[in-house]
Amino acid sequence: MGVSTSSPEKGAEDDGIAVVTVDFPPVNALPVEGWFALADAVRAAGRDPRIRCVVITAEGRGFNAGVDIKEIQKDGHGALIGANHACADAFAAVYDCEVPVVAAVHGFCLGGGIGVVGNADAIVASEDATFGLPELDRGALGAATHLARLVPQHLMRALYYTSRTATAAELHAHGSVWRVVPRPHLRAAALELAREIAAKDGQLLRLAKAAINGIDPVDVRRSYRFEQGFTFEAGLSGVADRVRDTFGVTRSEGTVAE
Repeated sequence: MGVSTSSPEKGAEDDGIAVVTVDFPPVNALPVEGWFALADAVRAAGRDPRIRCVVITAEGRGFNAGVDIKEIQKDGHGALIGANHACADAFAAVYDCEVPVVAAVHGFCLGGGIGVVGNADAIVASEDATFGLPELDRGALGAATHLARLVPQHLMRALYYTSRTATAAELHAHGSVWRVVPRPHLRAAALELAREIAAKDGQLLRLAKAAINGIDPVDVRRSYRFEQGFTFEAGLSGVADRVRDTFGVTRSEGTVAE
C-alpha cells in the first residue's frame, strides 16, 4: 500500500524506465500524504540521470478516485488546505518531471486523477477506463485546467458542469489518449511506448521536455492554483460541506455520447 517505484526488469530495452505505482485500497482515493508521496516518487525518478521515461500506473479497481473525501470530512479546513497543496505538488511533479511521463490508466480516473493524466506527456488506457471530474458532486472545484488538456473547451465545460465521464475511446478520438487496449494488455502497451521514448538520447529527451513545456499556452501550475482558491471559498462558505455530506447518498453518472 502506498506509492512505490520499480523497474520493468525484463531486459536491456527496459533500461531507463521507472514505473511509479499507486496503491491506496480500495479505490485509490489518495490522502494528503499519498499525493505528496506521488510527487516525491515522480521527482526522484525524473532526477535520476539513468531514467529516460517514467510510467505511472496503479493497482486495484481504478487508476485514481481523487482525494480522500473522508479525510477532509474528518479534519475540515486543515485537510482541505493540505489536499490543495498536496495535489498541486503532485500535478506539478508530473508536469515538471525532467523526462517524459506516460500514464497507464485503467478503470476510473476521477478528480485528482485528471490532474495527473492531464499533466502527463502521453496516456495509454484500457478499454474500461473512464475520465471525469465529479467535483461539483463532491463539494469541490478544480482540475478543469487539466481536463482542458484532454478534450475541447466546450466539451470540458459540459463534462465539468454535469460531472459526467468520458470513455477512453472518446478521448482517443480527441487525440489525448495515445492507445486503447484490453485491460490485461495495459502494462505491456504502456511499456511499449515507454521503451520507444527511452530509446532516444537521454540528454536530448530532457531538453525536449523542457522545450515543449516552455511553449505551452497556459501555465498549468498557476491556473490550477487559481481554481483552488474557489475550492477554498466553497469550503469557507459552507456550500462544500453541504454538498459533500450527500456524497455516497445521491450520485449522478453518465458518459459522453459521440
